[in-house]
Amino acid sequence: MVQLVLSFNFLERRETPVERPGARAWAGLALLSLPTVLLGLDVTVLYLVLPSLAADLEPTAAQTLWIMDAYGLLIAGFLITMGSLGDRIGRRRLLSVGVVAFGLFSVLAAFAPTAKWLIAARALLGVAGATLMPSTLALVGTLFPEPRHRALAIGIWATMFALGMAAGPVVGGALLAHLPWGSVFLLAVPVAAVVAAAAPFLLPEHRVPGRGGFDLPGVALSLGALLPLVYAVKHLAADGPDPWTLGAALLGAVCSVLFVRRQLRSPEPLLDVSLFADRAFSAALLVLLVGLVGVGGVMFLVTQYLQLVEGLPATEAGLWMGPPALAMLAAAVGAPLAARRIRPGTVMAATLGASLAGYALLAAAGPGERVCVVAGFTLVYLGLGSIAALGTDIVVGAAPADRAGSAAAVSETVQELGLAVGVVLLGGLSTAVHRSRVAPPDDAPAAVAARVGEGLSGVRSVAHRLPEATVRDAVDAFVAGLNLAALATGPVVAVLAVVCAVALRHVRPIGAGTGGGH
Repeated sequence: MVQLVLSFNFLERRETPVERPGARAWAGLALLSLPTVLLGLDVTVLYLVLPSLAADLEPTAAQTLWIMDAYGLLIAGFLITMGSLGDRIGRRRLLSVGVVAFGLFSVLAAFAPTAKWLIAARALLGVAGATLMPSTLALVGTLFPEPRHRALAIGIWATMFALGMAAGPVVGGALLAHLPWGSVFLLAVPVAAVVAAAAPFLLPEHRVPGRGGFDLPGVALSLGALLPLVYAVKHLAADGPDPWTLGAALLGAVCSVLFVRRQLRSPEPLLDVSLFADRAFSAALLVLLVGLVGVGGVMFLVTQYLQLVEGLPATEAGLWMGPPALAMLAAAVGAPLAARRIRPGTVMAATLGASLAGYALLAAAGPGERVCVVAGFTLVYLGLGSIAALGTDIVVGAAPADRAGSAAAVSETVQELGLAVGVVLLGGLSTAVHRSRVAPPDDAPAAVAARVGEGLSGVRSVAHRLPEATVRDAVDAFVAGLNLAALATGPVVAVLAVVCAVALRHVRPIGAGTGGGH
């Protein structure tokens, strides 16, 4: 990684000499990348092990859902709290505690004897994961205070999560070929040991002196806002607007209003709401939110396309996700370098324009055209790499140093919500297409008919009890849903590119003048 970064140094402006980070800073970034990759891997690896896990623990349908959801739900709910806590007690300290806890809870998950045990372990992993994400990002800013190098380091950091997600099926498949399903969780143990042992030597400590007591009522309101909202978003597509989903959304909305009011009045807020008055801060968050909606939904459909339409095993499907991950890496490294001479808003608009070609390819793809689908998704990920690197840098750079952890948590929360909303909206759109075009045979048993209504995954699970024509219809309907999702997302991304060019036009090239170009 160090060689990759240093090889681009010729692009720096010679007329504006800056102090280059030393080897310790890049080694610290490499260390911070380890838990980031781990968090990304933990998102996707569970999809691969679910069949083996279900055969062993025999969870109910509701328990299976909570095994999948508890992790992401608790991460999103605790991000703001943990970001503010890191600012107070020290970001390195919180990272060290969090990574050790993540390793211990991973052991609990690996040897879970029951489904309830595993749900509890996954929930605890979510809380521990929430300590890692804002801590790592805030520490990147501490290691690289100079804006040019900070933007590049954030780009590399942002890519690590996507690389972890892409590696999940490959790594999981390799482990499951020789070991029980619990082995995938044990990957966290050596990572936790390395990070905890090396952190005192490679990472600086940073805490904000003189901060007051921790706002416990604010913590309760933030959890009351985020947990129900994320729950409602995740279950809207699966359950529709039922009373539980609507009630959760209403509770989250009420708590959100109360949380904002409290933060405005508090002398020591968990979240500095005044940051949203900064035009660059708010515009960058909007770009991250909307951009991740498109990427999250399309990623959900493309991964299903590779396995359910093309019939690839999870490990091979993971390998096909390699080119998009490399494209994101190229954009996340290249965009900050380009933004040293070109305004960041212009760079983000240009790469989003390139991603429009990707959505066009996805809108035109058919069954048996995995190369077209992967090529389209590669272009989509190219846009993601740019907005993840530059958008996150704008958000973190707009916050004062004593609020860096809180700002990082806001950025991560917005991206988590964007991914969840994308799965709901575009996944729901695909499901609607399926239900409008695929019907079970008249003589199908009720259980088979119910599975047919769930989408292509349901059809594949009972394909041996269905006519071939029904399976073909389901495949065609899924591809049509992918086409429609890409077609619907394209115009939104085009508008987003205009927002980048217009709303961020005042953000100067990175490192131009004081303030880092912001």
